[in-house]
Formats: sequence, C-alpha cells, structure tokens
Amino acid sequence: MTTREPQAHESLVAQACREFVELGVATVYEASGRQGLIDAPLVPILTGRRVAGPALTVLCGQGDNLMVHAVMEHVFPGSVLVITMPEPEPVALVGELLAIQAHVRGAAALLVDAAVRDLEELRAMELPVWTRFVRVRGATKEKVGEIDIPVVVGGARIEPRDIIVLDDDGAVVVPRDRVASVLDAARARAEREARMRERLRAGELSFDLHGLRSLIADRRSGQGIGR
Repeated sequence: MTTREPQAHESLVAQACREFVELGVATVYEASGRQGLIDAPLVPILTGRRVAGPALTVLCGQGDNLMVHAVMEHVFPGSVLVITMPEPEPVALVGELLAIQAHVRGAAALLVDAAVRDLEELRAMELPVWTRFVRVRGATKEKVGEIDIPVVVGGARIEPRDIIVLDDDGAVVVPRDRVASVLDAARARAEREARMRERLRAGELSFDLHGLRSLIADRRSGQGIGR
C-alpha cells in the first residue's frame, strides 16, 4: 500500500462521517442493503444528536470496567468508543469520571452495551452517549479484557475503525471496506427521498408511487377476494 492510499482512505472516512451524520441511521442502514443494524435497545442520554465516527472497541470482563480505564489513553479525536462485555448486563461501566476523560480526548460518542450512571453530569458535559441500561450498580476493576478487537453488539459485528452511525433511531455499523459504496448508495437514496417528499407534499400517495395498489389488486384477484 502506498502512502497516498491510507491518506485517501482517511479522507474518504472523514467525508463519509460528515455525510452520514446528515443522512442519519435509517438512510444509511437501508442504503447498506439493510446490513449492519445494531439491533439493541439503545437509549441516547442526549436526544436530537447525530454522530458518526470510527469505532474504538473495548471488550470488558463480565461486570468489570478495568479496560474502560485502560482504553482512555487510546482515545483519538472523532472516535466512537464501543464498550461491551461477553453478555449485556445492567452494570455501570461508565460514569462521570470516565466520561470526562473520553470527552477531553475528543471522543465523538460512547456506545455502551451495558449501563451508565451519573446521567445529570453526563448530560451537562454534552458528550453523546448511547446505552443499553441506566443503573447505579458499580463494576469491578479486576478482569483483563481486550482493546481494538472485533466485537458483537446487537447482533452486528464491529471491527476497529468501522464507521458507527448513531441518532435517536438507534445505531448502524458500516464496515471499513464498504464505506465508499454505502456512501454512494445513501446519497442516491437521499436524492430519491427528496424527490418523493415533494410529490407527497403535492398530494400524491406512497401507495401509488411504490406501485403497492397493483400489488394488492393482483393478490386479491388471485385469491378471488374483494369484488
């Protein structure tokens, strides 16, 4: 790989993150062929926020946040910390003091497949956090896990530096090797939806624009229904 290739990829990733933020999770998910959905009941502690950034993954020991402390020296500007355990559990892996460290180092967001606490303080620092649980129950600091390895959250495999897109609808992951193709497909989808939006505002129906009326008529005809 030449020096220009990683630089070009980094430029593409930066551009994709900016555009994915504007496009939103639903559009990116549909444009990716409905792949990469992080299908977990994630709660954004700050609503109305959209984030996209490269994943920095953390696999903690069960009920333990030692590796969350360890990963803080690896946080880079714009990164999305993906913090998980072998099994989701309502144990607080992140609170105010860890969030301060991530915020100071420029993390774009945290995705915590466990619990967080200190909500008032987290909201005050305006660091976007998506979490499966909100619980006070504290974690141990004894078990050595791993950093920057593939993890699975909500059925989605997340590799380090894959792009994570988050908003009030949830989260989706775009693999590094699909960023360009998904971005192109998402742009095209957004353009189609913009044209459809204008037609809907003019009074047309999605029932007709998507050809669904004929689909129902054909099925009724085939089943001898609804004369």
